[in-house]
Amino acid sequence: MPHQPTELYRDKNHACLMFSDLIEEDGQAVQANQFLIVDDDTGAIIDPGGNLAFNELFMGMSKHFTPQKLSYLIASHADPDIIASLDRWLTSTKATLVISRIWERFAPHFTKLGKTENRVIGVPDAGGHLPLGRHELVLLPAHFMHSEGNFHFYDPVSRILFTGDLGVSMTSGAEARVPVTDLAPHIARMEGFHRRYMVSNKILRLWTRMVRQLDVAMIVPQHGAPIMGKQAINDFYNWLDGLMCGIDLFDDRAYQIPTTQIDPITRQVRPQLQAVGA
Repeated sequence: MPHQPTELYRDKNHACLMFSDLIEEDGQAVQANQFLIVDDDTGAIIDPGGNLAFNELFMGMSKHFTPQKLSYLIASHADPDIIASLDRWLTSTKATLVISRIWERFAPHFTKLGKTENRVIGVPDAGGHLPLGRHELVLLPAHFMHSEGNFHFYDPVSRILFTGDLGVSMTSGAEARVPVTDLAPHIARMEGFHRRYMVSNKILRLWTRMVRQLDVAMIVPQHGAPIMGKQAINDFYNWLDGLMCGIDLFDDRAYQIPTTQIDPITRQVRPQLQAVGA
């Protein structure tokens, strides 16, 4: 059975909850976090997830906020583990989808015809401030980290920065509930993912220069554990500043006519067959 959500922040008017273990960990799907933010009588789900998470998330959030009063479904980008459940959320609630305008006309492919009409806010590349109850969320540009239309979400009340696929670590749902306060031993769980999924060191450095201006108490990615505390967060920024990734690591060796054979029965790859004596 799923655990209760992790309470990232709460005061008498404002709460941030993280659901980290709604997907069965059988190796077929990556662990993913979903987030509920409530300010007075206004609620938003950040990165609601795919169909694997929908039932548990809908029932789980119902204990803390009435789904029918949900105002926003906020998506960092348009990957399946972010919004594949969109059709079910639009059917079950009156919420509006908030997503990069780059993905505004792609999101309807997740739904039945006409379901998204007048229910999508396309966010311009520069981001913006989205009203949430008596406060707001800051939609920060995070393009090419890893998606070409990508945003992170800063909550000034809790001082939490929700970072989608940046800061991701490979953990179980239970491990994701425990914030990281010492970055060094955690890097091994982040490094492989970031080297492949982040597009370039240039983008990472532009991002850190922007977010160092914010007062951040916790960085919370969409997979894995939060990073908490000034020292760990600053160490994370410094690590990103020096990380070679994405196109930094590619050259002509990555773009060759393939020779690998894919076996459709075993779903394994094997070297190309060669003539006897070759």
